Amino acid sequence: MADEIEKIVVLNSKGGCGKTTIATNLASLYSRKGYATALMDYDPQGSSLRWLKMRPKDSGSIYAVPAAQRQKTASTLAWQMRVPPETQRVIIDAPAGVDDLQLQNFVRQANAIIIPVLPSPIDIHAATRFIETLLLVGKVRQHSVRVGVVANRVKQNTRIYQSLQCFLDTLKLPLITTLRDTQHYVRAAERGIGVHDLWDKRADIDREQWLPLWQWLENDTSIIHSPPSSVVSSVVM
Repeated sequence: MADEIEKIVVLNSKGGCGKTTIATNLASLYSRKGYATALMDYDPQGSSLRWLKMRPKDSGSIYAVPAAQRQKTASTLAWQMRVPPETQRVIIDAPAGVDDLQLQNFVRQANAIIIPVLPSPIDIHAATRFIETLLLVGKVRQHSVRVGVVANRVKQNTRIYQSLQCFLDTLKLPLITTLRDTQHYVRAAERGIGVHDLWDKRADIDREQWLPLWQWLENDTSIIHSPPSSVVSSVVM
């Protein structure tokens, strides 16, 4: 594994698109794979930190950074934002409604940005405006930050999902993977774990859907988990 810290920002200006679900499951996956992982929660609602508090002690440890809590002095803020020196991956759960200055700050500290988008007309419209701002104001390409989209809570064989693909083609951004609409994420979140930690064999298809994202982030073609004998190898969305 690489020794340098890689920072992955989960970002979208619109709320309710599943940023925390992506961030917590990604942090859980990295921890499960043996990476020293930190989860930085910028959301004032603190959903990622609540998830961490429920995390079982026998699950892989994840260091919590309460980034949304404001301190009075720069020294206390720096202390609050620190991560252990052995940290290899930092997953940043960004808040909704970021302004231009906040956007630039997230871009400057990111190695990769993941944009969750729900396949609905309202969300696609909001994502269009946000991605344009990200490219113009955030200047992600000038900073050599990789940007990819994750279609979240996708229902099979829907026309709106095809509209999402067409939208991304016009922006020349990769649609890294699609995550289906399932209660497995809810059940995992209630226990402070990720979908990769579920023993339910029916979640195999959900774990498989994370493989393209893992490969995109790490350029790693290894298998994320060791599935039972029968594994669904492809999903038609």
